[in-house]
Amino acid sequence: MQYTQLGKSGLRIPRLALGTMTYGDPSSTVPSWGAFGWESAAPFYRQAVELGITFWDTANVYSAGASEELTGRAMREFSTREEIVLASKVHFQMHDGPGGQGQSRKAIMEQIDASLTRLGTDYVDLYQIHRFDPTTPMEETMEALHDVVKAGKARYLGASAMWAWQFSELQHTASMNGWTRFVSMQDQYSLVYREEEREMFGLLAHQGVGAIPYSPLAKGRVTHPWGTTTSRNSNDPVADATFVDADEPIVNAVETIAASRGVPMAQVALAWVLRNPVVSAPIVGATKPHHLADAVAALGLELTEDEVTALEEHYTPRTPAGF
Repeated sequence: MQYTQLGKSGLRIPRLALGTMTYGDPSSTVPSWGAFGWESAAPFYRQAVELGITFWDTANVYSAGASEELTGRAMREFSTREEIVLASKVHFQMHDGPGGQGQSRKAIMEQIDASLTRLGTDYVDLYQIHRFDPTTPMEETMEALHDVVKAGKARYLGASAMWAWQFSELQHTASMNGWTRFVSMQDQYSLVYREEEREMFGLLAHQGVGAIPYSPLAKGRVTHPWGTTTSRNSNDPVADATFVDADEPIVNAVETIAASRGVPMAQVALAWVLRNPVVSAPIVGATKPHHLADAVAALGLELTEDEVTALEEHYTPRTPAGF
């Protein structure tokens, strides 16, 4: 396993993170959320530890908290609290009460305690706002997050999926008041979704913030030849709204390079994400035994400039999505 710092912070992390959205409650009504209960999810947590993927990302909303419960259990059974870099999030609705969603002081204080209880730990290493909250003053959100850090319930703060100007304003608000700033941005980034390169990545580089992209394999779109139908891409309305027919030449380029290299397409696509200097650690989900092994193998795959050109030249700009 390769390691790096999360942005310019002092937090040392592996170059891959385990995404746990799929692990939780099999009865969840949200497509692909919580599809794997404990018996199905446990082998992936164990494999992650064995491969050195000790950076685990979850959220309070995943399976209405069940993902956090499984992640905490896995941490205790397969590793130790000291070895795991544990990340969770706050924003989406957990209940109908005033503290059940958003980033008000009440919501943040209530939800961090609930997350810690489910995870079975006194602190998370990275506490992230899951989206931007336009209904709460930025000063209220950033001071509350700062107080969470000062209370010892989180070591670092991160953000996720928003416009660059919103992230900049939040950082500025923290700086002006001497509060804790964000060290990470969890945004969507892959060969077929590169809109973050326009403004967000430049801002992250300037501020020394590390990107921990979600969907680095475009929800599986770049891991199979074009036109392949899988259970994931046949039942994912979010992906259907993000990816377009013009992506076919990109997927074909991934397939060609993978064939010439004798490696799975996922390795090529992930290697491309990893080569961006702003990216600290892509978040990789795993539902099959080879997924995490392929991700680790991608760390050692260096693409040539000609291969990079072939992968990038057909990209089609699109409307930013996911927030």
